[in-house]
Amino acid sequence: MTETINSIIKAYNEYVGGYAILALLIPTGLFFTFYLKFLQVSKFKHAIDIVAGKYSTKKTKGDVSSFKALTTALSATVGTGNIVGVALAIHWGGPGAIFWIWVVGFLGMMLKLVECTLAQKYRKINADGSVSGGPMYYMEIGLKDKIGKFGKYLAIIFSIAAVLCSFGTGNMAQANSMADALQSSYGVPTIVSAIVITLLVLLIIVGGLKRIAEVTSKLVPFMAVSYFIAAIAVLIVFYQYIPEAFKLIITDAFTGTAAAGGFVGSTFIMTLTWGVKRGLFSNEAGQGSAPIAHAAAKTEHPLQEGLVSSLEPLVDTIIICTLTALVIVVTGAWTAHDTAGVNMTILGFESGLSEIGLGWIAKHVVSIGLLLFAFSTVISWSYYGTRAVQYLWGDKAIKPYYYVYGLFVFLGCIWGLELVWNFVDMVITFMSIPNLIAIILLAPVMKKEVKNYFEYVDKLKKQKSES
Repeated sequence: MTETINSIIKAYNEYVGGYAILALLIPTGLFFTFYLKFLQVSKFKHAIDIVAGKYSTKKTKGDVSSFKALTTALSATVGTGNIVGVALAIHWGGPGAIFWIWVVGFLGMMLKLVECTLAQKYRKINADGSVSGGPMYYMEIGLKDKIGKFGKYLAIIFSIAAVLCSFGTGNMAQANSMADALQSSYGVPTIVSAIVITLLVLLIIVGGLKRIAEVTSKLVPFMAVSYFIAAIAVLIVFYQYIPEAFKLIITDAFTGTAAAGGFVGSTFIMTLTWGVKRGLFSNEAGQGSAPIAHAAAKTEHPLQEGLVSSLEPLVDTIIICTLTALVIVVTGAWTAHDTAGVNMTILGFESGLSEIGLGWIAKHVVSIGLLLFAFSTVISWSYYGTRAVQYLWGDKAIKPYYYVYGLFVFLGCIWGLELVWNFVDMVITFMSIPNLIAIILLAPVMKKEVKNYFEYVDKLKKQKSES
């Protein structure tokens, strides 16, 4: 039964979903990049100033600060994709897949900017003062004048897809990677990991046990720094191979590499597809998840939050994914025929750190980092799922959703790696396609928001200079 389900999902990804994402994601990112004149680059410093609170006031409406919205969204994206996803992309698509991950990261900066701006513009302030927002709201409200009731239908399709995606992207892939890391590094049986991880997740999201969430929120930044330092240490040791690694990544992106070692794919289209898939999984740009978090941010103008969100793919994909990729390539770990996923990343770190007598800490840095990153992602994605469930069926459906979410954590731990990742790739397309269609239709609205905002900024600057 499991093999049949896997073959059906795999066929969809290979012949439908994969091509649909290629046909929409990169062209949409390119369109907005030129349409809005490379805003993700030209206003980069302005985005940093917003995060620093330069443009916020006490009167600004919203649930959280722009900085907290940014960190919430980052906690949901920095995870398995940065450690396991990168290794899988190299395993199946060769080093050239990393180039396409960079492309998705750069264009993702613009896609995040657009979708999070629109989420702010069309968010809903509830009776209790809380905020609800996300693609379902800009589909229903923003598209009403353009496509009428079909905007509402698109919002329903997106919300159902978001619920499914919460079980896949933010849940099963993370749980599977945690169980895999515990088994390969510490010998913990998968069924034990499944039970413990599921109970911990349910304690937090159903029982409201905030203590564990508070602890992980403190440990995640610590592990992120540890992972960063370990990666830099490896690259310092293998510094002479870094130029060669970049050359390999760039040339392989367009030519493909003959199948050798861990690299199974051999064609340009496979390299491109795996780079796009894992890039999208890593930063979720265009998928429509981050706008749900950014809609709740306190901001004076919708575009401010869009500019803040554009920093996520830079940190998540262009910086962290690149570090992982370089470690795997410069150490030669990518050529090991019997490694994939987290084990390939661990091998890269072990090979590098062994040169300075620290090979023994590699599996701990990678495995514990992965556990914490993935766990924080599972918790964050439960929030995205509840917002979609709330939109579809109201508050009464939230608690039952939590228990189903816990079930998928368990299934993610015990299912095979291939089935889990195939399921993830499938549900990502279900969520991304309606979202990308919506933001294309709302392009004129986006252009107007950009114009209005920078007129507002110029006015503020003029007032300050005169005072």
